[in-house]
Amino acid sequence: MRTYDIPYLADWAVSSFRWVLLLGVTVALAQANGLKFESGILLFLFILWNLFTTTLAIFYRRLKFHRPINVIFDTLACFSLFIVNQGVNGPLVWVGALVITTAAIYYEWRGSLGLTAVITLLECSWTFNNSGQSFRLRFLTPILEANLIACVLTVFMGILLMQRLRATYKATVSSRRDAERRAQLAERTRMQTLYQMIETISATLNYHEVIDVVLDMSADALAEGDGAADQLVSAVLLFGDHDLNVASARRFTPRDGQITFPATEGILQEVLQSAEPKVIQDPHGDPELGNITTLESCSSAFILPLRRGANAYGMMLFAHPSPTFFTPDRIELLEMISHQAVIAIQNARLYQELESEKERIVQSQEEARKKLARDLHDGPIQSVSAIVMRADVAMHMLDSEPRQANGELEKIEDLARRTTKELRHMLFTLRPLALESEGLVPALQAMADKMRDTYQQNVAIQVDEKVIKLLELGKQTVVFYLSEEAVNNARKHARASKIIVRLQFFPKQRELALLEIIDNGVGFDVSDVMSSYEKRGSLGMINLQERADLVNGLLNIDSAPGKGTRVRVLIPLTEKAADLLQRGKVAR
Repeated sequence: MRTYDIPYLADWAVSSFRWVLLLGVTVALAQANGLKFESGILLFLFILWNLFTTTLAIFYRRLKFHRPINVIFDTLACFSLFIVNQGVNGPLVWVGALVITTAAIYYEWRGSLGLTAVITLLECSWTFNNSGQSFRLRFLTPILEANLIACVLTVFMGILLMQRLRATYKATVSSRRDAERRAQLAERTRMQTLYQMIETISATLNYHEVIDVVLDMSADALAEGDGAADQLVSAVLLFGDHDLNVASARRFTPRDGQITFPATEGILQEVLQSAEPKVIQDPHGDPELGNITTLESCSSAFILPLRRGANAYGMMLFAHPSPTFFTPDRIELLEMISHQAVIAIQNARLYQELESEKERIVQSQEEARKKLARDLHDGPIQSVSAIVMRADVAMHMLDSEPRQANGELEKIEDLARRTTKELRHMLFTLRPLALESEGLVPALQAMADKMRDTYQQNVAIQVDEKVIKLLELGKQTVVFYLSEEAVNNARKHARASKIIVRLQFFPKQRELALLEIIDNGVGFDVSDVMSSYEKRGSLGMINLQERADLVNGLLNIDSAPGKGTRVRVLIPLTEKAADLLQRGKVAR
């Protein structure tokens, strides 16, 4: 059995004429003396056969040797009906016209003439054999007249019909080829646009430029010459601190460009949770997209997530006045574009983060040098200066008051010991060997011991060992320096009698660790300090924030005058927790 993607028009014509002639046979038999059992069986088989061939035509299919089989079947069926219904004396003397019509459609005038001769010979032979000695030539006149008329009519019909069918077939094939050429041309144009977009966005590390290129080339790729893409509304929505912001858009009003979307309901929430693109009808009826006035004229919208791994960057929005604009081909193309856009945006953001990180490293190194200079100046250098002054005093006392010189030398020794402790503490904070050799808990305890021995500052360490097992080594180092920075700030400014360093699971979600540095000191007004912080010489707060960023953590400082200070850092232990923390989905 053969299948073709264009209808077999000749088969349709044969089936259609056969239905008409079968109806004529049924009417002729009904007007005579009713349907005999034999005639009913033959008619029923004939109808089943035509149903079968009609079904094949519907599905553009054909049997092997389809035309000869049809002609042979029609010949046998017509001859059987002729015999069962008394030949020339019955109501179906003209039934041969059915097979003559089939042959004329399939084989034109040659088929019509050939099958006229065949069916006429069969019918005349049967009539001669059944007439016996009473046979007269005039008995054959009805057969000859009926078949000759059918032959003449079908010859002209076959010629005209087949010419028309051929013209229709050629037009269909030509139209199909033109459509295929247009589709191929459109596909090449789309691929060229896609490759051009990939080349363009790969050549820049500015993600704002990447977004503009993606939106412009999306419209170009969807253009099919009918102007439909000119009405396309598009936008890229990227996550800010918590909500989606319009990073770039096409056909948005200035007001629409200022809207933020929390993505907590409607289609934006569905796409964000499922990470799957979705098409919706009537986007203006969406609880969040309904705020965009430009979408009032749009009947359909397509939303794609910009996501790679656990990182959700935002979404792409496309909308159009036509409810059927987003066909499967266009959806597939936009998905390809969105995948490339995500890669480009990720690369651009990583580059910007790398540049920012390089600047932060340079600033941190500069600050570390300044901090070391300040600490040396405020601590050991002052102590060494005092030692020099006391040594000079001791030298004079050796000459004038030798007995009192011993007391002064003891003071010099005590001062030198304190200076040595300060220097050792500074070396410890610069490179805590205990952290490298023994781990975080011993390093924190060593820091507490040195704070007590060097500055008489009480520091209590409270650590859940289960949290340590889930912390990467790099994060443990950052936790140590966070703790050291916060404790040092409290020692210098809080005048606290006790400082607590606590590391445990976050009570509301065990995929987060909670680092707290709590003191019972004088406290301060956080908003007042932060409002004028850039004018201060100290960068303690900035150091805390930068170190919290290194572990993708969330820093919060809670303090008030006279109520002490609590520094809290939420540290994600898994990628899922980092994603939720980044999007502000964690209950505080």
